Amino acid sequence: MVDFIRYFIPLYFILFFLVSLVGVSFTVAQRIGKNPNVLPGDDSAYGLIGLYFKLTLFFLLIYTLLLFIFPDIIESTFRINLMNIPVFQYSGIVLMMIAFIWVFIAQWQMKDSWRIGIDHDAKTELVTQGLFRFSRNPIFFGMTVSLIGFFLAFPTIIALLFLLVGSILMQIQIRLEEEFLLNQHGQIYTAYKKRVGRMLRLYEKH
Repeated sequence: MVDFIRYFIPLYFILFFLVSLVGVSFTVAQRIGKNPNVLPGDDSAYGLIGLYFKLTLFFLLIYTLLLFIFPDIIESTFRINLMNIPVFQYSGIVLMMIAFIWVFIAQWQMKDSWRIGIDHDAKTELVTQGLFRFSRNPIFFGMTVSLIGFFLAFPTIIALLFLLVGSILMQIQIRLEEEFLLNQHGQIYTAYKKRVGRMLRLYEKH
C-alpha cells in the first residue's frame, strides 16, 4: 500500500492541477478571449487570499513530489499512527477519485462562467443546474473532499494542515464570491441561496 500511495498521490495532484486549473483555464480562455484567472496580485486583503491560495497549492505539490522522491522519510514524518490503517487509506483514495470527477463536471457545467477568482469586469451567467442544484459551490466542495481524502489516504500532520488551511481559504473565498454574486444577480441569487446549500444539499427545496 505504501508504494501505491507513493505513486498515486503525486500523480493525482499533478493531474488535478493540469486538468482542473491549466487545462480548463486554457479552454475557457480560448472561448472568452481573456485569462479566467482573475485573482488579484495587489496588496489588498483579497490579494493576500489569492497569494495564500497559490502558496498552499505550490507547497502541496512540493510535498507530494517529496513523497515520491523520499517515500520513507516523508511517510514516517509527523505520521498519525492511529489513522494509518487500510480502511482509511482506501476510503481516502476513493474520495479523491470521486472529488476529481466531481470538480471536472462542475467546471464543465460552468462553461464560460468559470473563473479563478472574482471577475469584476464581466457579468457571468448564474449557473444553477447540474451539480449546482445540490451545492452553490460544487468546485470548492470537491476540492475540500479531495483534501479530506488526501488526509485519510496519507494521515500526517502536514496533510491535516493542508486540509485546515485549504478549507479556511476556500470558506473565505466562497463568502467573497457570494457577496459579489448577490450584488450581480440580486433576488435571483437570493432565491437560489434559499434553495441550495452553500456546500451540499442532497435535495431541492420547493
